Amino acid sequence: MRHESLVNEDWKNVVARLGGVETLNVTARETKAFLRPREITNAVDLLRVILAYCLGERGLRSTAAWATSVGLVDISSVALLYRLRQCGDWLALLVGQMLAAAAPQASRGRIIRIVDATTVPKNGADARKKNELWRIHSAFDLPQERFGHFELTDQQAGETLDRIPVVAGEIRLGDRAYLQPDRMASVIEAGGDFVIRAGWKSACWLDGKGNVLDLVAELRKAAARRLIDRPIWIKRKSGEPLALRLVAVKKPAHAAAEARRKARRPPSAEAIRYPSKRSTRQIG
Repeated sequence: MRHESLVNEDWKNVVARLGGVETLNVTARETKAFLRPREITNAVDLLRVILAYCLGERGLRSTAAWATSVGLVDISSVALLYRLRQCGDWLALLVGQMLAAAAPQASRGRIIRIVDATTVPKNGADARKKNELWRIHSAFDLPQERFGHFELTDQQAGETLDRIPVVAGEIRLGDRAYLQPDRMASVIEAGGDFVIRAGWKSACWLDGKGNVLDLVAELRKAAARRLIDRPIWIKRKSGEPLALRLVAVKKPAHAAAEARRKARRPPSAEAIRYPSKRSTRQIG
């Protein structure tokens, strides 16, 4: 959407794409963005003014003046700021609906959540000496494109796939640090699915008969096809092996060369002093 769409016939098309006048009125009331008419008499006009401010280069005063000049609404900059502050949840809902409509069919109706964690050093000389950290665990929800969960721990609490409560039907995305068979089983039992990156030696891989599978050999056999898409099982500390689907795509030559270069690069002084607990070597 461009700013020009707010001042010409394209605006009617924008309203239609967002569900129409009635839908906008309903969602604005549900999210408490528009409860009763004052200066602005309906949700469609409210949205037009808000987007004029968000998409344009004008400030609050200039936007209010523009709205008056085009006969849309006579509103002060203070009143416009108040309206803007009430519209966060409504705009998030509208953006989420648009993103969901463009999502692949397989993911529609399901929450896609990216889970990860980051660390912040604790303050104080003693804490720095002991390498003490704050760890922030988070889940970023798609297609709403907003964080749906945060949890703060210290360095004693590691990254675990099932730390964040599962929403039934969700698809959880994680990097190779989350390849944790028992935790993965917990996510499945709670009604979720997941897609996780995997290193070739990150788990004990098994075939359908329970025999150990040489994953490197499988990758080499598939070099000509450049693709593996097959059932696979992972051994667990407790319980039956976990049945999964393995998908592997051969890297392009330039990406493989870059991965080899990084793998062979000597560690920096900082890396030697503060070794990563989950560093792995990537094979291109």
